[in-house]
Amino acid sequence: MARHHRELSTLLTLVFVACSAPGQDGSTGEAGASTTPDGPRIALAPTAPDQLPPAIVGQGGDLQGTNVQYLPSDPATIGYLAVPQGAGPFPALVIVHEWNGLVDRVRQVADDFAAEGYVTLAVDLFSGQTGTNPEENMALVRTARGDMPKVITNLDAAVAYLKARPDVTGRVGAMGWCFGGGIALSFGLDGTQHDATAIFYGALVDDPGVLARMSHEVYGTFARLDTGPSPEQVAAFETAARAAGIANDLHIYDEVGHGFWLHVDEDPAVRTAPALDAWNRLKAYLGRTLG
Repeated sequence: MARHHRELSTLLTLVFVACSAPGQDGSTGEAGASTTPDGPRIALAPTAPDQLPPAIVGQGGDLQGTNVQYLPSDPATIGYLAVPQGAGPFPALVIVHEWNGLVDRVRQVADDFAAEGYVTLAVDLFSGQTGTNPEENMALVRTARGDMPKVITNLDAAVAYLKARPDVTGRVGAMGWCFGGGIALSFGLDGTQHDATAIFYGALVDDPGVLARMSHEVYGTFARLDTGPSPEQVAAFETAARAAGIANDLHIYDEVGHGFWLHVDEDPAVRTAPALDAWNRLKAYLGRTLG
């Protein structure tokens, strides 16, 4: 129990520090997408090795996916689904928002993953709510973190929704940023079986016995100038993962701070190079874990 409280305290410090770029919530559009009987689909357009996905550099454009109800127990929970063009089947991703909720930047990232060839569901862990300032964001985080079984049920439903689709291979990964990165790790430890966990500067665990519950390789991108998680906490996480026998691809980028990857456009001169390396590592990781 003491460890649980320490991890929660670390999470709250983390989200105070820097998941602070306010997202803009908005309606779902379908520009640039083809329409099929089950909704719009997004043209396959994988990035080149020297190219970042448009959303994280502020060039996401009009939304091309659709809103979906994937959690039968809560009609207020509306996710965002982005589906590649073609018959598939495709691997799938669950992506988890930052501390301000499911906003358009995250929806645009879902579109970008669909363009890479993944059926992507951006989940909503705040029952339709989004925050507009740190106080609102923290209130949403505390509510969600205060009922982790509800969070895991939400993500379990997301995986079930994706696996039930005929255009999904059955292989599903989960990833997130800041609050969502820590949640993705928790889901990898306690959720239904899935095949990949990607963490961007989220709350971590340093107990090998806990990490032994992970069934697959873990990806992590972190920042040297971050305090939550700090480089020391990342090192402890890596040590614990090795002790637990968990394969991992973890990297700390020296010149950047918390939140750098999802918001490259805030400081492109500093953030572009590490973000590109992290993106190419991520693509390789998803390729070998999800196919």
